[in-house]
Amino acid sequence: MEKLVAFICAALPWIAMALLLAIFFVRAARGKNEKDKKKDHSSEGIAMGMCLGVAMSTALHINIGLGLIAGMLLGLIVGSGIKKQDK
Repeated sequence: MEKLVAFICAALPWIAMALLLAIFFVRAARGKNEKDKKKDHSSEGIAMGMCLGVAMSTALHINIGLGLIAGMLLGLIVGSGIKKQDK
């Protein structure tokens, strides 16, 4: 059982980073067709997710890298779901 936990802890950052990059590249490829700027808060979500991920990983005494990557991924998902209002 310890080997399985060690494998999951070693593979989880790579899986999360691959998901983050896949979402980022799909959004970038879709944005090439649109001339206007993106109308969502994805970059703000990533920044807030990084801060909250590091804070949570420090508070829970887990690897900071895992918290950072998980926070970025969750921040991107939440931020891309919130649309900006037109001024």
